[in-house]
Amino acid sequence: MMDRRNFLSLTGTYTGGALMLPSFLHNLGLQRGLASGDQCVVFVQLNGGNDGLNSFIPIDDPLYHAHRPSIGFSKEAVVGKSGGMAFHPALKGLAQIQQNGDLSVVQNVGYPSPNRSHFRSQEIWQTASGSTEYINEGWLGRYLDLQCKEHQPTAGINLDSIDNLALIGAEPNSLTVKDPNRFKVRSKADDDVELSGNPQLDFVRKIANALPEGSKEIQEALSKSKKEIAYPGSGLGRNLEWIARLIKGNLNSKVYYTSLGGFDTHDNQLAIHKRQLTALNDSVFAFYQDLQQAQLLQNVTVVVFSEFGRRVKDNGKGTDHGTAAPMFILGGNNKGQVIGDNPDLSDLDNGDLKYKTDFRSVYASLLKEKLGFDYAKIGIQVPMLKGLF
Repeated sequence: MMDRRNFLSLTGTYTGGALMLPSFLHNLGLQRGLASGDQCVVFVQLNGGNDGLNSFIPIDDPLYHAHRPSIGFSKEAVVGKSGGMAFHPALKGLAQIQQNGDLSVVQNVGYPSPNRSHFRSQEIWQTASGSTEYINEGWLGRYLDLQCKEHQPTAGINLDSIDNLALIGAEPNSLTVKDPNRFKVRSKADDDVELSGNPQLDFVRKIANALPEGSKEIQEALSKSKKEIAYPGSGLGRNLEWIARLIKGNLNSKVYYTSLGGFDTHDNQLAIHKRQLTALNDSVFAFYQDLQQAQLLQNVTVVVFSEFGRRVKDNGKGTDHGTAAPMFILGGNNKGQVIGDNPDLSDLDNGDLKYKTDFRSVYASLLKEKLGFDYAKIGIQVPMLKGLF
């Protein structure tokens, strides 16, 4: 019997990078130009455990410098100093966005009884589960199951080579796109598929071989939204450029998701972290400028997070797996503030930061205040984070 997660994956991801979209997409009523008041959320997941303390730095705390003799930054090297904090020198764009009042930083984000395994901690973040709770559906997949009155495969878009657990629900209301440059319209001959008698497999085949109206709608949306900002040529840059074009062309997806890997910096951290944060900064800043120019920044909220931070004390060459870290929230008429106290490096939990804000409270705020949805309906029981929007 086909595994449900693999089954859902087949409905969204196709080999060879060619995404063939089903005929019922034309029923979504796509229009050109994002309607006033429509909201969507774009998630950028930093895989590997980003070092939050070297991303948004407690630069005035002498304990920071004492704990990080090998990888710490001087007060002269950082950018965007304010309130005892500063940004990594590679994050000049994010510092500018904060100065513009369009970036909020949520300090010390984590969860009780943290897990330092990449896979398990990512799973906890993607399902909004407790540390000892196991859930098959993602938190966004559960949201889309209740939000979509009927099957809507483009309600969520994941830009990646594999499906993301966060978007998996009881219904396949999201698509995973490997290569957005390789859309193609199916011919009528492709639609003549002999059914197998297996209901699950036949359902997949019907989706994969449906009429091309949906694909035409997406191609039209892309053609209506021209490239107006120069994006970096990195994978994240290309993904965010394509997301921006879909938003401007009004695909009307509620959720977009993409990721950037390479943050497991046990060794050679200074060089690796600088490279990865530069890729993040340049891509996100281009996306920000694109949305600003299109007058859509108030309608789009960008969430940047990682599955955990790193340990406070460096290991001589880098940092090992830790716990709490900051989250960055851009756009969506956020209040442009630093929420929460600066990291307390004098009060650690076995060498790690103590979390002060549960990540699920940030999710609750996004669902309630940006997407107009009651977060309790998908099992989030912590109160929403106030003061974000």
